[in-house]
Amino acid sequence: MSNQPKKQSFLGGAAILASAVVIVKLIGAVYKIPLGNIIGDEGKAHFTVAYNIYNLLLTVSTAGLPLAISKLTSEAHALGRENEKRKLFRTAIWLFFALGLVLSLFMFFGAAQLAGFMNDSLAYWSIKALAPAVFCVCLLACMRGYTQGQGNMKPTAISQVLEALCKLTIGLSLAWYFLRLGYGVEISAAGAILGVTVGTVLSMFFLIFYLLTHRDRSESLDVPESSGTLMKKVLTIGIPITLSNSAMSIITLIDSKIVLGRLGSIAELLPDTPTALYGQYTFGMDLINLPPSFVYPVTMSLIPFAAAAVARKDHEGANRIISSAFRLIAILAIPAGVGLSVLSGPILLTLYPAQQASATAAGPHLRVLGIACIFICIMTLTNAILQSYGHERIPICTMLAGGLTKIVLNYILVGNPNINIHGAPVSTLCCYMVIVALNLFFVWKYSPEKPRYLQLFTKPVIASVLMGGAAWAVYGFASRLLAGHSAYGANALATMLGILAGVAVYAVLVIAMRILRAEDVKSVPHGEKLIKLLHLK
Repeated sequence: MSNQPKKQSFLGGAAILASAVVIVKLIGAVYKIPLGNIIGDEGKAHFTVAYNIYNLLLTVSTAGLPLAISKLTSEAHALGRENEKRKLFRTAIWLFFALGLVLSLFMFFGAAQLAGFMNDSLAYWSIKALAPAVFCVCLLACMRGYTQGQGNMKPTAISQVLEALCKLTIGLSLAWYFLRLGYGVEISAAGAILGVTVGTVLSMFFLIFYLLTHRDRSESLDVPESSGTLMKKVLTIGIPITLSNSAMSIITLIDSKIVLGRLGSIAELLPDTPTALYGQYTFGMDLINLPPSFVYPVTMSLIPFAAAAVARKDHEGANRIISSAFRLIAILAIPAGVGLSVLSGPILLTLYPAQQASATAAGPHLRVLGIACIFICIMTLTNAILQSYGHERIPICTMLAGGLTKIVLNYILVGNPNINIHGAPVSTLCCYMVIVALNLFFVWKYSPEKPRYLQLFTKPVIASVLMGGAAWAVYGFASRLLAGHSAYGANALATMLGILAGVAVYAVLVIAMRILRAEDVKSVPHGEKLIKLLHLK
């Protein structure tokens, strides 16, 4: 008898991952916000430099290959080829083992050279502390891709929450403890990052235990292809996706180097050190990475379910899944970006009371990055749509075009003493605008049913603008009303009232303008009750 859990629907799987992401991001906020208050802008710069290197190696090892495993596993599962599904996993796990080991050793023993390349020698300790995590995450990615390919998102969700909890409890404690002992912010940043490494180790052991205790023992008569053929399929699908995602990670890494280098070239004309200015920029980047993380569960659930529908020649089903994903992202991403932009300064001052100067300086960055956040969400989704339809190479080209735009603009703008670090968010916005414009064109070109972009985006944009106006007005009124009280308390309360007002206005507009459709929520747990409650059609 099979021990495999019942396969979840597309939106049901997305809902499980989205729920995990909500928990993970809440934990992440509790982690990153106090961390920023503890280590300040220079510590955040060291932390971010190490993470950018880690993300590149992580993308190379986990971006495309797990999705390839997920897609091939989903297709084999849909066609009842259970033996092929198991052999695929056994073959792939050794590839991930070797790849993770090589990249982890490279990061550990090359820490000094990598820190020097990034123009931040003090990031050495943070890079070294993250190195073992690369190996663990490689194995995690393979196991998560295998379970997701069978329509089971729960193991991924649990392992993500476990990883985040370790990062919070261990990382934050070490950061505070090292700083209290009198070590520099570079050592404190490394302690914070060590919590990430411990979390990946424990998550890896959890998934190993889960797979050993939930082995599928059902009999099947299919004869799987050779290991070489299966590996060739994995690489054929995975490498273009890896190149697509790696392109942006490489560009982000080079971009960080250019920003720090250009700031260093005009250091005598700057109001603060290059490291501190870059750290202020990262305060804003932390927040705009929150909404796109909710897009990721949709795309991770989109690819295997759309691939399974295509394998069954169910093009109508694949189109329905992708259309629902488009609407959900439009409804969620646009108001999130507008809200971050409108209340950028108040939000940062509320979150970072111990670093008020840095939070104030980061406000203008977040004002621009909030709009960029919308395009990042749409880019993530359109990349997944193109990959689902077999056009894995197109996102590589579009992301290279956007990345080159970002590098050129940063070199010009950041090197100008009158603009300096304020050029970084502008180049980021332009980068993602270029990518999204190209992606939307190719999605329209290759979709069997041409998407109606105006119909998809017009109502959410109108509702979001009205929401932003309401949030701004309520914040302004409340802050004037509370003038004379504690500066921090008045700002925090006014910000909260502004956010609540914006959410309430947007919720009313979503229902009144019938932006949300029944088909977008009917597969979510308790979705039928929600449809009746909101009178969706």
